[in-house]
Amino acid sequence: MKRISLLAAAAALALSWGPAWAETVLKVGDQRGGSRALMEAAGVLKDLPYKLEWSEFPAAAPLLEALNAEAIDTGIVGDAPFTFAAASGAPIKAILATRSDQGGLAVLVRPDSPVKTFADLKGKRIGTGRGSIGHQLVLAALEDANLAKTDVTLSFLLPAEAKAALTSGSLDAWSTWEPYTSQLVLSGEARIVRDGQGITPGLGFQAAHVEAIRTKRSELEDFVRRLAKARVWESANRESYAASWAKLIGLPKEIPLRWFSGANARPVPIDAAVEAAEQQTIDLYVRNALIPKPLKAADVLDPSFNAAVLSGTQEAAAQ
Repeated sequence: MKRISLLAAAAALALSWGPAWAETVLKVGDQRGGSRALMEAAGVLKDLPYKLEWSEFPAAAPLLEALNAEAIDTGIVGDAPFTFAAASGAPIKAILATRSDQGGLAVLVRPDSPVKTFADLKGKRIGTGRGSIGHQLVLAALEDANLAKTDVTLSFLLPAEAKAALTSGSLDAWSTWEPYTSQLVLSGEARIVRDGQGITPGLGFQAAHVEAIRTKRSELEDFVRRLAKARVWESANRESYAASWAKLIGLPKEIPLRWFSGANARPVPIDAAVEAAEQQTIDLYVRNALIPKPLKAADVLDPSFNAAVLSGTQEAAAQ
């Protein structure tokens, strides 16, 4: 009954939008091979009652800068950069959560490196993005190995710069994420010495500017419903999605297939478990003095979009 009522509510909302919605533009930030590729492959962007304006960013940090400046209304990022931005005062909130397994979040070294474990990186140089999920992984791995943050030297670089530095020997290790992990592992250019399994929450967020939440709520609800539907579709169509993603990005199919199979990404409502996991990331950053003061996870999470998320997952399951 609850499922039927949610679907009926979504249909009623769609009918109520009217012609004026065609004039509305929802500005969405994306990272290469991210939400847009997934939603187009899943076929969920048909018959939009508003216009989508996509902007692609090389990493989460510049995407969040654009979100803070209201150059975009919403965008998908990892929990770590989201926390970094929210703690700095950016007027943003998470409106959708995604859970992923953490084998693709990894510290990589060159194949010929003498480093065998993360502890072997003591005194070494590690590249990653400041405030990124790669940065989060390094901090969590240091605590897990009982090392101090001063035991390694961090170089904050964009992915393309870090990849070049690792392969050239300028860096001892690179703490990165997908698709870079699968790309370097499958090509034989790097191997994993530590991944995020068991030490990082594996959360991603669809973040939105508070002004967009206030003025474009209906559009955002529709967008997260479609995105949640696409996430569920991906889990049931991994082979075909990997093929279409590879064609779009220009990389071998084996890379996205390894990534998608290992991540097992799934949309989840913003509930008590998500709040606890986000608080874990906040507390990690506070302990390492990356954010100036403690932050309550509940203050940067918006569960009011949960019905739209649930509606999208139910629609996908019913197909």
